Amino acid sequence: MATFLHRLGRFSFRRRRLVALLWVVILAACAFAAAKAPTAAEDGFSMPGTESQKAFDLLDQRFPGGNSNTADARIVFVAPKGQKVTAAANKAAVEKIVANVASGSQVKGALNPFDMAGAVSKDGTTAYSTISYDVQSIDLTDATTKALEDAAKEGRDAGLTVELGGSALVPDGELGGTTELVGVAAAAVVLLITFGSLAAAGLPLLTAIVGIGVGVASIVALGMSTTTTTLALMLGLAVGIDYALFIVSRYRTERADGHSAEEAVARAVGTAGSAVVFAGLTVVIALAGLSVVGIPVLTKMGLAAAGTVVIAVLVAITLLPALLGFFQKAVLSRTERRAGSGARGRQRARGGAVSGAAGSAGSAGSAGSAKPNMGTRWARFVIRRPLAVLVLGVLGLGLISVPALDLQLGMPGDESKPTSTTQRRAYDALANGFGPGFNGPLTVVVDAKGSDDPKAAAAQAAKQLSATDGVVAVTPPAFNKAGDTAVLTAVPATGPSSSDTTDLVHTIRDEAGGLKSKTGATMLVTGTTAVNVDVSQKLDDALAPYLTLVVGLAFLLLMIVFRSLLVPLKAALGFLLSVTASFGVIVAVFQWGWLADVLGVEQTGPVMSITPIFLIGVVFGLAMDYEVFLVTRMREAYVHGERPGEAIVAGFRHSARVVVAAAVIMIAVFAGFIGMNESMIKMMGLGLASAVFFDAFVVRMTIVPAVLALLGHRAWWLPRWLEKAVPQVDVEGEKLTHGGPAAAPVAEPDPDPVRV
Repeated sequence: MATFLHRLGRFSFRRRRLVALLWVVILAACAFAAAKAPTAAEDGFSMPGTESQKAFDLLDQRFPGGNSNTADARIVFVAPKGQKVTAAANKAAVEKIVANVASGSQVKGALNPFDMAGAVSKDGTTAYSTISYDVQSIDLTDATTKALEDAAKEGRDAGLTVELGGSALVPDGELGGTTELVGVAAAAVVLLITFGSLAAAGLPLLTAIVGIGVGVASIVALGMSTTTTTLALMLGLAVGIDYALFIVSRYRTERADGHSAEEAVARAVGTAGSAVVFAGLTVVIALAGLSVVGIPVLTKMGLAAAGTVVIAVLVAITLLPALLGFFQKAVLSRTERRAGSGARGRQRARGGAVSGAAGSAGSAGSAGSAKPNMGTRWARFVIRRPLAVLVLGVLGLGLISVPALDLQLGMPGDESKPTSTTQRRAYDALANGFGPGFNGPLTVVVDAKGSDDPKAAAAQAAKQLSATDGVVAVTPPAFNKAGDTAVLTAVPATGPSSSDTTDLVHTIRDEAGGLKSKTGATMLVTGTTAVNVDVSQKLDDALAPYLTLVVGLAFLLLMIVFRSLLVPLKAALGFLLSVTASFGVIVAVFQWGWLADVLGVEQTGPVMSITPIFLIGVVFGLAMDYEVFLVTRMREAYVHGERPGEAIVAGFRHSARVVVAAAVIMIAVFAGFIGMNESMIKMMGLGLASAVFFDAFVVRMTIVPAVLALLGHRAWWLPRWLEKAVPQVDVEGEKLTHGGPAAAPVAEPDPDPVRV
């Protein structure tokens, strides 16, 4: 691996104009294809195999033309205090507003609340109108959405309280670019502080932007929706910066050891590039593993993000070395340029070319041969008292993880939005006027095709539902044209995210068997609330297989990289510590309400069902990045003759600053999402930011060196039979020292084409 990448790095350096031009052509071609691609349809949230999905499929089949994926809206009217919405003036205003909205070109139907049973509350203060459209929400025109906004304004001008809900409402759009720009700005500041050079800070940003440009453009060109690009954009930016950061840092180290620019690039790609390749593979495994969940949207997001990570790796090992050829000295700080010139002069005075062995030994070097930095001092502190540090780190993360024992999963809806949004206010108005369960009605489909008397079967279903504890209202059955399928709506007594409502869904499904034995009809439960219950159950069932697959494959990969059993085991256990601690933070804030006011969490409740598996996938990939980056330098020093303790110090001396910089960048990027209004995004931002903090600073920078110090030589032990079976990938570049590609002579290259 190291030998191949060494040659690839040298080729990219020597043919830098060709390589750079090829990437420009690839980016332009992908952008052109994306621009010409038709607008992607919105991803339907399907879940094959679940009862709610079977019911939706049956509705599409038996009620043709009633596409459940089209947009809808709900206009909620509340009369002024002391008045009723049924008063003449208020009723006239409501009917006029509904008629105006109904005249829209994309409107399929607008129901007048005074012509519809149950659309006016019992106390007469609240009414609602349901608007259905003949297109998906992504295809609604500006005129259509503006008509809704105008309707609300018209009602408020008439003295009514008017709020809007439904899928037709355009999202706030905060995630569309501001967060990414904040992340890039934070990354630029951290990189500038880390490297002390504009060029060194700019190259990781430039290559990351090229990588996500190619990746996202390819996703759009393939016809995937904008939803699919979200994870790809976030992770593409994250790993793109991380991978380039590591290679640029290694290049500067090789230059400081006296190598020419060409040889330094080749060695950086051969060693750090090997770590990047295997780190990228662990991320790809974690993301592609989302396919095991069985939810098509998650599968698309995972595969698209995995493809973007692959592109980030290719950019790092080809385009980055080419760009380093244009900025050979500019990526060095002024101090390093002066020191480098003096060092090369002294090297030549001692006999000319530096051998590959000297280069690698200098790179891995003894911890005592260089001026101690913060990483060196911290590593020595840990290895002097490893047991105390290990116990303190594990107990600390364990304590933070305690709230995770109370983790409750659900699919929060409009009730979790801030009260500043019209969706939340509409939700509250309906709950106050019609009861908490009105916002989460259950759609019950009765398939009476196998019944002798379909109408009697549907009537029995309605009677059975009405007698079920927790159901406060049941609508009369509505049949299709063939008369063999009926739809009923059951209104729960509790809200859609309540555990009582979840129990009610299971109860109705359990009672369906009795209906089938009596009438021959099948009863299925669906609707948003039932879908959320099924999503939670499916994700919960998939969690263990997903963890087993991802951690198992990554264990094998890390065993090949480090040629050790204990190092990958430690990596996996450390990841579990950091991710459970992040779950603890999420539960404490979003369920228990700790620091809720500070973080802008207005409504506590269950944690979104997708959060655990999403966090596990993303955090596992990033955690293994830090593991590979840090431990490969320790392994490299150990292979080149350092004692275990000094190998740990050497790894920290060379990699700690890079890992810290990468972690700070990621924390800044993810923390930016905490300021969003959307509860789901806020939750993801807090979870990712806390998980990266725990994993980088507590696990990788504290627990890992403590464990390795306690294990000593045993950390790198591999049974003999495995030693023969496991392939040699040479991540640490040992073959570059013994019998590998000849090192280029130490000579001052041509002056830089570009200086910064």
